[in-house]
Amino acid sequence: MKWESLLDLERLGAPNYMQKKHRSAYLQDMDRILFSQPFRRLANKTQVHPLYDNDHLHQRLIHSIEVTSVGRSLGIEVGDWLADEHGEIESSQIEVVAGLVQTACMAHDIGNPPFGHSGEEAIASWFREKFEHPTGILEDISEEQRQEFNFFEGNAQGFRILTRTEMYKNDGGLRLTLGGLGAFTKYPVSANARRLVGNHGNLNGTRYIGLKKYGFFQNDTRTFEYIANKLGIPKDEVRNSKGELIGHWWRRHPLAFLMEAADDICYNIMDLEDAYLAGDVASDLVINLLKKLAPPSNEAYPDHSEADNVSRCRASAINGAISACVEAFKDNYTRIMDGSFSISLVEASIKAEEFNEIKKIAKDRIFKAKRKTELEIFGRNVIHKVLDGLLPLLNEANLAGWNTANLSSYHEQVARALGFPLDSLTNSYDALHALTDFVSGTTDRYAVKVADMLGKR
Repeated sequence: MKWESLLDLERLGAPNYMQKKHRSAYLQDMDRILFSQPFRRLANKTQVHPLYDNDHLHQRLIHSIEVTSVGRSLGIEVGDWLADEHGEIESSQIEVVAGLVQTACMAHDIGNPPFGHSGEEAIASWFREKFEHPTGILEDISEEQRQEFNFFEGNAQGFRILTRTEMYKNDGGLRLTLGGLGAFTKYPVSANARRLVGNHGNLNGTRYIGLKKYGFFQNDTRTFEYIANKLGIPKDEVRNSKGELIGHWWRRHPLAFLMEAADDICYNIMDLEDAYLAGDVASDLVINLLKKLAPPSNEAYPDHSEADNVSRCRASAINGAISACVEAFKDNYTRIMDGSFSISLVEASIKAEEFNEIKKIAKDRIFKAKRKTELEIFGRNVIHKVLDGLLPLLNEANLAGWNTANLSSYHEQVARALGFPLDSLTNSYDALHALTDFVSGTTDRYAVKVADMLGKR
């Protein structure tokens, strides 16, 4: 892969767009994301901990802003190294590298549903139950298409939002830069291609990290292929048991590793601080874990409060983690650029063991906390109620030939009350994506409101 292609600032859906002299394309990307409704809704979507007990705990909007800040630091350091030591980019492009990482970081959670990651599983589990005995529009969905719903993925939903459903609908979406969209896509493969890739996805005995999940839906594959071709990202074939070509999977854009590292740094460190604030983990344990990530320091703060000491250690830990991930990028640069690097920068860094220790605490203490467990159960039931309440609307619209004039008065009211986009639907596959667009786009609070409204019929 070559940086002259990877930093392409062409806009998806607007290839002739002229970049403004004093307002670079990547800054416009961030503005378009910042002012979009899906980004705004992240303010009322759970990160890990339920928000009702403590306003200081993270929601997805604050998390995304923090990831963006860390991503910029990573991008600046790597860009400076590429320019000064490698001579692979011009000094003026250091800001482009940082800007594209920032864009990807700002958008990285934009497709996530309410109630944290358990919301993804709630949507997926509902579809798996329905597809066991499909009726109505569910009968029209092929086995290949079912993969997208049975294993609903917020990353793919995010790609759909950025490139299809916002602003210029079905015509480039937010029309972000190709380089920014490449950096955003951690998992450059569709759901069905990922399912069928088999052993071809193993590199040097390790499953390629970009195949851990999938990153775009079937009807967005052509869009990603265009982006990847322009950026010069290598691809591999996926064939079925008969040897027939059924799709492709791609290697990651190098900057996707920096975006992933920024997210890994923030959620591991900030979730640990949140666990202390929520009373789930003692300050001594948190401080001990964070100090292992931080650079050596002889400074002492004897008069600081317990909370201040946790915050100070958190700041130092982020600094140390950024340095470790930058060094991991440098150490593995050749393999990152030829597409054979197959683990995260955190895993490849000198702080891998320290991060694993934090992840173990999170698994054993944070993710099993009573409030989080209650949230997951509550969120699952809310999401299932919303899906149950909306499916009859879509089934009736299908029987009516997608003519909204032929809907019953009740379903016409439901569509009008929720602003559900029935007028744009013409088939069952698109209808189910409209359903997941709606449900995944709700905030925690609005999902509860809709569940209550639809459940009282």
